[in-house]
Amino acid sequence: MSRMFDGDVALITGGSSGIGRATASAFAAEGAKVVVASRRREESLETVRLVTDAGGEAFFVQADVSVSADVQRMVAQTIERFGKLNYAFNNAGIGGSMTPTGDYSEETFDRVIAINLKGVFLSMKYELPHILATKGAIVNMSSVAGLVGGRVGVAYYASKHGVVGMTKAAALEYADQGIRINAVAPAVIKTPLTESAGFLDEKTQLGAMLLARHPMGRFGEAEEVAQAVVWLCSKHASFTTGHTLPIDGGVLIP
Repeated sequence: MSRMFDGDVALITGGSSGIGRATASAFAAEGAKVVVASRRREESLETVRLVTDAGGEAFFVQADVSVSADVQRMVAQTIERFGKLNYAFNNAGIGGSMTPTGDYSEETFDRVIAINLKGVFLSMKYELPHILATKGAIVNMSSVAGLVGGRVGVAYYASKHGVVGMTKAAALEYADQGIRINAVAPAVIKTPLTESAGFLDEKTQLGAMLLARHPMGRFGEAEEVAQAVVWLCSKHASFTTGHTLPIDGGVLIP
């Protein structure tokens, strides 16, 4: 049977685990060749192994998306290996500190903005010439924190709001040139990052409070975000651009 992305190439930043890993597998299942980019080598090689064991094709590029030279090399190696770039999921991000604004350190603020916001900018900047050539699509990682306010974690909220704004701006800039740029905005998704932060433990005050905010009564799965990313890149979303899609179990219902 024909798959949606047979012969196409997808680049995924933050592909070492969680949503990035699930999205790499989802693209590969639809026939795409996958580039897994991350700072973490061993975890990323495990993502590559999972893709190849399932019959797909993938390779790893070590890159810090906050460093321009790394991002340029990431894209250059993609083109060198596969000859083109059709889709990009700019997913790399960090959580920062759950600290009130007055106590938030400048160092942490700068690092969160550098990865979550500047990293998306740099990724789009160097992906765009190649995605324009293939008339492909880009999906950026925001969050429900990019659509509403919240207490503690000022840099995370700022970065994710910024991703929404950049996505809208870039989508308008390139809307008449045959490519689409969208974002996804997950609520709490079960990943190693959210587990290590203590978000998933329903027996704690934090975990119980977060779960109570999800009307569906559960946290999301990484594969549910991955399928949304794949859809936004596919022909089934051919008239959708500049949109930030919540994947939130009802968190943002008024």
